Amino acid sequence: MERLLKHIESPEDLKRLTLDELPKLAQELREFIIDIVSTKEGHLGASLGVVELTIALHYVFNAPYDKLIWDVGHQAYGHKILTGRKEIFDTNRQLGGISGFPKRSESEYDDFGTGHSSTAISAILGMSMASKLKNDFNRQHIAVVGDASIASGMAFEGLNHLGVTDVNTLIVLNDNAIGIDPSVGALKKYLTNVKAGTAKDENIFECLNLNYTGPIDGHDLKALVAELERLKHVDGPKLLHIITTKGKGLKQAEEDQVVYHAPGKFDKTTGERLKKSGQAQPPKYQDVFGHTIVELAQKNEKIVGITPAMPSGSSLKFMMEEIPERAFDVGIAEQHAVTLAAGMATQGLIPFCNIYSTFLQRAYDQVIHDVALQKLPVIFCLDRAGLVGQDGPTHHGVFDMAFLRCIPNLTVFAPMNEMELRNIMYTAQLGLDGPIAIRYPRGRGANIDWKNDFEPIEIGTGRCLKKGFKIAILTVGDIGNGISELIAGFSAPEALGHYDMRFVKPLDRNLLRSIFNSYEHIITVEDGTKMGGFGSAVLEFGNEEGLTKPVKIFGVPDQFIDHGEPSETHKMAGIDFDTIHSYIQSTLTQCD
Repeated sequence: MERLLKHIESPEDLKRLTLDELPKLAQELREFIIDIVSTKEGHLGASLGVVELTIALHYVFNAPYDKLIWDVGHQAYGHKILTGRKEIFDTNRQLGGISGFPKRSESEYDDFGTGHSSTAISAILGMSMASKLKNDFNRQHIAVVGDASIASGMAFEGLNHLGVTDVNTLIVLNDNAIGIDPSVGALKKYLTNVKAGTAKDENIFECLNLNYTGPIDGHDLKALVAELERLKHVDGPKLLHIITTKGKGLKQAEEDQVVYHAPGKFDKTTGERLKKSGQAQPPKYQDVFGHTIVELAQKNEKIVGITPAMPSGSSLKFMMEEIPERAFDVGIAEQHAVTLAAGMATQGLIPFCNIYSTFLQRAYDQVIHDVALQKLPVIFCLDRAGLVGQDGPTHHGVFDMAFLRCIPNLTVFAPMNEMELRNIMYTAQLGLDGPIAIRYPRGRGANIDWKNDFEPIEIGTGRCLKKGFKIAILTVGDIGNGISELIAGFSAPEALGHYDMRFVKPLDRNLLRSIFNSYEHIITVEDGTKMGGFGSAVLEFGNEEGLTKPVKIFGVPDQFIDHGEPSETHKMAGIDFDTIHSYIQSTLTQCD
């Protein structure tokens, strides 16, 4: 039997199929996603769960004239395949290939970029209000809100506004009871009761003045098409509640939804994840954090852990397993997580607030107003700092040093290795007179033997790793490990000094004075933005002190860095070791 997907290049091709043919197309679309993701990696479970919904939406509505937003964007693989990107889908998340998330510049069918969660309701409301102002009353506006993103504060802000408008907007609530980790909170309990038919009183969405329908089976294509066709002719704001299974169609993905959210490479036939080399490797920084907070919390009963919906990704799951009464997943709610930590700190607790660097951006006001202004000793542990590779510009954690170091009362620290991460966590819980942000990268550290005895770190002090006399290389964070190896490879490494400055704020001013007075050239290297970051801080210091030695900053330039392998993104940013090596070699030659 001829395959249907072979002939689908656009939603117009999809509309030529009969309703009875759609389930077969759904099976083929699932197989196609599994086939590509099994070898290229990426997000799996979320897109498998919305295959029927994706087909139904494009079957009923008229994209790109009708506006369609996917939230969170990792649900959109099927959407991309059906909208002209099937032949290049194997480039997903690869250098020069398509993005793993909807991207406006990539396709006219991607109406809004959605790498972070819970933005779709506000965006689709903005689009539908714009259509009304332009007297375009025929255009449909649909936002698919799934993977627990409905529970975020911003989603409720959008619903609150939507409910007092008369715009033609449909919210499809993809209720699969899980984000990356299982959903949490009172709303999750309410939706569970709705599905069970035991919810009391009026529906919460009807209370917000939305025309509510559901729940219906999100894997029943005929029922979906029929209901979407009906809703297309219902005016005003409305919400369709569908029930789906994340990972639908792949047994392992259905049974282990957390792991198969983004499982890495796996056998597309059996579903089993491919085993990596059995050779001992350094731990992931997230696991060093996770094991260390448990170790510290077992000795210090004031320690609590907080994460906004990322217990597995951040490894706070270890504390949730060992000391569940003091570890809290608050859902996709970064603003709440920060202010919750602030409230706990006022009562003498020691909160470790563990957030991906890119997601802390969503709670910037809370960091300033609720924590730093009140000088509360919240310990921010910022995972995935720096360039993160294939998730691309929505997830690169490159802005944190710049946007944090300008905040009064806040200390900013970047550990070079696992032992430094453990030691600064130990130091922070001993008691600081204000908040501290500890930033560390995605991926593995540098040492297999990492579980050291704790040693306190003096706040605002750097380390001399190697003395020299011509060029001083100043680094912060994990990137310093590569610089150490780079220096060792020079024919005259004795000319090169290497300093792990550790603190982006406060700077080690005494050490910097010594460096400026002892070297002919200074190079700073950071896995963060060049503008306003660590190198800028060193330049500001030199200006204040009247020191005029040339300073070369290696950092992420004033542009959004695309997706690719980590080494590729570093090269795009100009902070790869080949580029740095060439500059050092050229500078050494000029010095001779």
